[in-house]
Amino acid sequence: MPFLLLLIFFVGVPILEIYVIIQVGEAIGALWTIVLLIADSILGTMLMRSQGRAVWRRFQQTLAEGRVPGREVLDGVLVIFGGAFLATPGFCSDAVGALLLLPPTRALVRRLIVRRFGFGMFGAIPGVRVRGGAREPHPGADVEGTATEIDPRRLP
Repeated sequence: MPFLLLLIFFVGVPILEIYVIIQVGEAIGALWTIVLLIADSILGTMLMRSQGRAVWRRFQQTLAEGRVPGREVLDGVLVIFGGAFLATPGFCSDAVGALLLLPPTRALVRRLIVRRFGFGMFGAIPGVRVRGGAREPHPGADVEGTATEIDPRRLP
């Protein structure tokens, strides 16, 4: 299965991008297509820079407040990926990049990732696992602070 995903990613996606670029070129002309691809790369870079700064400020503020910056770290990763998609020539990759860079859609993507991989990172509470959006104690986790020291000589 991973081979199939890699094949789709490295062969299918570029073919799709070329197809869309050709279709746009036929509709608006080759020169305007090139101008549009250059313009969206420049605008994407500017958007990535502004969103990256905003995420960095939230990251620093969260650290200053003494909280774990899980959401901010994930937002930073999504902004980096969004910028990479926007810097790559192609209209399909630009659409994905815009989804990852714009705050409302980035929040939706972040929620999907946390729900899918809702383990102790990305701001989840350590010792608590997320199932179907509801948090429940992880079996064996000391979530109520009842741990005590045990004398090693009394261990079995």
